[in-house]
Amino acid sequence: MLSKLFSFHAPSAKEPAPKPDERTALGALMVRVAKSDRNYKFEEISAIDRLLGRFFGLKPIEAAKLRALCEKIEANAPATEEFAQIIRDHVDFQHRIEAHEALCEVMLADGSATVEELEIIDRSRVALGLSEADCAAARDRVSA
Repeated sequence: MLSKLFSFHAPSAKEPAPKPDERTALGALMVRVAKSDRNYKFEEISAIDRLLGRFFGLKPIEAAKLRALCEKIEANAPATEEFAQIIRDHVDFQHRIEAHEALCEVMLADGSATVEELEIIDRSRVALGLSEADCAAARDRVSA
């Protein structure tokens, strides 16, 4: 009888995160950059919401919901390179540059860049099929 009582109050199994598409892959990469220094700050969350809203034409609440989904996907997700590959497979060159720029913007949202953040951004850049030269102007725009 006690087992029935305890099983009734047992937490339900977690619903699996959906398979990432290019939108959620980009969001998950932004979340991964922001969380990589183990200090997920409000400024980074706000930047992710703003960027998701701008890229996908979402209102603030919709962007926050997408970010929350991206956080779930990122927590249970594949390697950084796999996220970037999803983007590369579905997005043209110019939009991949913009994705790289978004990652840089999230990295700098809290005012500093850590080694961990730079490493994820560089691994993403390579997996996105972008050279250092391709991304130099994007980094300059974000830094300005």
